[in-house]
Amino acid sequence: MSAGLGLGVPHHDGSELYVERATPRLGDVVPVRVRVPASRAERGVHVRVVRDGEPRFVPARLERADERERWYVADVVVHNPVTPYRFLLDEPGGYRWLNGRGLHGRDVTDAADFRLAVHGPAPRWLDDAVVYQVFPDRFARSSGHDGPPRGPLPDWAVAADWADEPIGSGHGVAQQLYGGDLRGVEQRLDHLQRLGVDTLYLTPVFPARSNHRYDATSFAHVDPLLGGDDALASLSAALHARGMRVVGDLTTNHTGAGHEWFERARADRSSAEASFYYWTDDEPGYVGWLEHASLPKLNYGAPELTERMITGAGSVAERWLRPPFDLDGWRIDVANMTGRYRDDDHAHAVARALRARMAGVNPDAALVAEHFHDAAGDLSVGGWHVNMNYSAFTRPAWTWLVAPGSSLPFMGMPVPVPRSGGADMVATMRDFDATVPWSVTRHQWNLLGSHDTARIRTVTGSRALVEVAAGLLLTYPGTPVIWAGDEGGLTGVNGEHGRVPMPWGRIDGVPGAAGADWDDATFATYRALIALRRSCRALREGGLRWAFVDDDAVGYLRETADERVLVVLARDVWAGARLPLPVRAAENLYGGGVLGTGADEVVVPATEGPSVQVWRLG
Repeated sequence: MSAGLGLGVPHHDGSELYVERATPRLGDVVPVRVRVPASRAERGVHVRVVRDGEPRFVPARLERADERERWYVADVVVHNPVTPYRFLLDEPGGYRWLNGRGLHGRDVTDAADFRLAVHGPAPRWLDDAVVYQVFPDRFARSSGHDGPPRGPLPDWAVAADWADEPIGSGHGVAQQLYGGDLRGVEQRLDHLQRLGVDTLYLTPVFPARSNHRYDATSFAHVDPLLGGDDALASLSAALHARGMRVVGDLTTNHTGAGHEWFERARADRSSAEASFYYWTDDEPGYVGWLEHASLPKLNYGAPELTERMITGAGSVAERWLRPPFDLDGWRIDVANMTGRYRDDDHAHAVARALRARMAGVNPDAALVAEHFHDAAGDLSVGGWHVNMNYSAFTRPAWTWLVAPGSSLPFMGMPVPVPRSGGADMVATMRDFDATVPWSVTRHQWNLLGSHDTARIRTVTGSRALVEVAAGLLLTYPGTPVIWAGDEGGLTGVNGEHGRVPMPWGRIDGVPGAAGADWDDATFATYRALIALRRSCRALREGGLRWAFVDDDAVGYLRETADERVLVVLARDVWAGARLPLPVRAAENLYGGGVLGTGADEVVVPATEGPSVQVWRLG
């Protein structure tokens, strides 16, 4: 185990045991706490704070102590909008730094310092949320029939039977139309509530020339193929009547080449809309997202674009948050690229403007970025609330849980998913988590896969490892996001192939029903783990303290002021562990294992294969 991990090293995170939850204001004095095991021999503890770019040291005072640990507290002045800090322990043999990546006996960069930020966190409802992602074309048809979609189809569409296998690549991948619609989603809300989710995230619903609809031809109305504006209003009302929420999907980075703005721009280069795009002398004459001619990139150097999209009365971002649609937030497609092109960088201005406009309409609206790699530079500036957490969750989880010998490409990389031990998974998680404030980490949208990735059942290759993956998802800090169908073990080798229509006949138990295989046992697993999360405040709001990390098993504590929970996940046969935790009693919450308790340690039982165990510690 790394020297910076385990229960024998000092610990701090931004949760309520260490930092008060309230968002600080400039000038506030915030007490920050650190716990130091009694086995350490520190002569003193200081906090190093960076103020106006210069490090300063604040002495920490001993607040309380017992035979197991000592707690120190220091008063940190929030002098800058983002105030970095780390702990300095003066120990025999040399000083130690404690930052978000652990304990170090050498100097380290500031990248992983803890942070206090004056920017408000994501809305509090995300504390409890479990999000369910739906790709409308593949979820449900309101007509209920299984043949090709009925009625006239647009010229770009290739009709598919509901039971057809999705095209995974090449010709037809964006044109294969199954005919799911928003009234079909509304008819299936009982499924979402039976599973236990409470927030629906819809991929785009605007008219387009593809099944994914990220190439919008207008932001002014809902695609008639999905049922039009009335269908979205009805779905939103039905969700809110059940105490649920709905988040939409907006492409701020680009439009489709058929968008009404772009068509006007091409027809009249002196028009206001012509300033909304980037033009070049090379074919096709304009800049496309990742060189795709079908997705012309928006230029936020044009003030009128910002007004129409974000800041103006009746703007795109605002209109769909108001009645009758009442969206509870936006997920922003390729947020990392929005406003960025060559020497232009309007990204932070766009994100801040979006947050401000949304908050003016609904202070509880959530703003979620899509960002597949390191998002730290974009998550501490008061723009995006949180990110779809591929870098700090999905990618490391895949490397630990991937089936041995898998040849699946690793999320767009020209290499397969590597199989690594627990130490590499945890180190990657800590590396990325440590670069953003805890106020962001606790609400990050964690996911095992999405409409842009392979399915988790295909990644792991087994039901048992899907349970371990779901156990990680639903016990780790952040907001769990479930891709529709993962709860029933649907498969797919990439994003397009994984956009499998929900096999409602099989879900409903209709004899001889066609469609993808549905695994009721996996559904029961997800349902039980969601219920566990809802029953346990520590799993929703608690800090994170790694208890042990082995190749084939990891364990961590989730702790609040009133609850402490131990989570142990094993991907294979594992010999168990002894942890220096004095525990009077332990209640098993999931998995059925018996934890050995005692005055000096707990004994975690061995496993004979993949397993998830969760205990509430007395």
